[in-house]
Amino acid sequence: MNLIIIGPQGSGKSTQAELLAKKVNLSHLETGELYRRIAKENSLLGKKIKQFLEKGQLVSDRVHNKVLREEIKKPKYKNGFVLDGSPRTLRQAKSQPFKTDRVFYLDVSDEENIKRLMKRGREDDTPKLIARRLQLYHQKTEPVLDYYRQQGILEKVDGEKPIEEIYQDIVTRLKK
Repeated sequence: MNLIIIGPQGSGKSTQAELLAKKVNLSHLETGELYRRIAKENSLLGKKIKQFLEKGQLVSDRVHNKVLREEIKKPKYKNGFVLDGSPRTLRQAKSQPFKTDRVFYLDVSDEENIKRLMKRGREDDTPKLIARRLQLYHQKTEPVLDYYRQQGILEKVDGEKPIEEIYQDIVTRLKK
């Protein structure tokens, strides 16, 4: 079973994906963490990804698909996974190298996301880069929601509730 948690930066995707992965006994695959790990490598791919991240840009579809395709070959993903941070574009969604069973969309306002991201304090969470990433989310990622909605696998979840309530909502919807 392959599940996706989708939403803007700061929506709590990683928190919910981690909780859900434990609940359904699957590996949690976080593309943001994967990118940051690769960006630290002194490789051509690492340097390329680092440039995207430093500019607050989305990793190109080609690079994203290559990284994801390689990652999911690992034995820990053989029974499926809970993915967060991907897909970020319609092209990525349409060319995923796996079947998607369910998508949980964490709906959170820009104002709430900005508050959360400023508290998080990662080095790439500057006001300028946050604004850029939210703009990219609205432009590039929101069309992905319609793609999954049309397939009948999208579940919209209120991402501004307390963590435990969001988690319970997701688990209840998963059982349907």
